[in-house]
Amino acid sequence: MADDRGRKWDRCLADTAVKTVAGLGVGIVFSLLFFKRRTWPVSLGSGMGLGMSYSNCQHDFRSPHLLHGHMVKDP
Repeated sequence: MADDRGRKWDRCLADTAVKTVAGLGVGIVFSLLFFKRRTWPVSLGSGMGLGMSYSNCQHDFRSPHLLHGHMVKDP
């Protein structure tokens, strides 16, 4: 049980890092190319990445019986 929770936290932290950095990168590109170096695209991109990862983590923690798409029966 504790090992499973640790794996979920590891996945959530890795997902959060990847999606936030990707959103930040997309925001920087859009800011430089299209919006005359304004800061709101950077904030919007990183916020969207953070929000998507939060939603994924919330779903992962609220469905305790699903592990990588396979149903696990309670003992």
